[in-house]
Amino acid sequence: MRIIAGSLKGRRLATPTWEGLRPTSDKLRETLFNILGARIEGAHVLDLFAGTGAVGLEALSRGAALVIGVESDRRAVALVARNLAACGRTADYTIHSGDVLVVVAQLRPARAFDVVFLDPPYAFSRTRDVLAAAATHLSLEGMLVLERATRVEPDVPGALARVRDVRSGDSSLTLLVRKPEAL
Repeated sequence: MRIIAGSLKGRRLATPTWEGLRPTSDKLRETLFNILGARIEGAHVLDLFAGTGAVGLEALSRGAALVIGVESDRRAVALVARNLAACGRTADYTIHSGDVLVVVAQLRPARAFDVVFLDPPYAFSRTRDVLAAAATHLSLEGMLVLERATRVEPDVPGALARVRDVRSGDSSLTLLVRKPEAL
């Protein structure tokens, strides 16, 4: 894995040495950031199920102001910390260890994110709950991106509107925004 573009372009990232962590591929990350484009410059990004930290680091490399990552696997938290240190970006990326729903509920209420990225395990059963919780932290013009198995349709909470799906092999990105009546 490597950083695709921006100030950290070409930096190699450490990958997991254990089974069960499915990092977002370089190709899918490139697609994601091509879609998000200028939205990333100066953005506050929430990276749920942070894994290796690659999505958050890519966002910082492309000009995001700050990233908050959340990951429940302590090995992955250590891997994110290692990748942050290797890229020299420990000041603008904070990683939280714990259950995603618990950590999101503890984020200060005024914290608004311009981009929220979710990459839960494909067998994760609480995706709808996490989407609903994350939606409360979206800025007015914010975008929520769900990486999911292409074969599984997401259960989208009523506060969110699905605006686009992008397929890349077995994975798809579902882009969502808050409905005006939910603001």
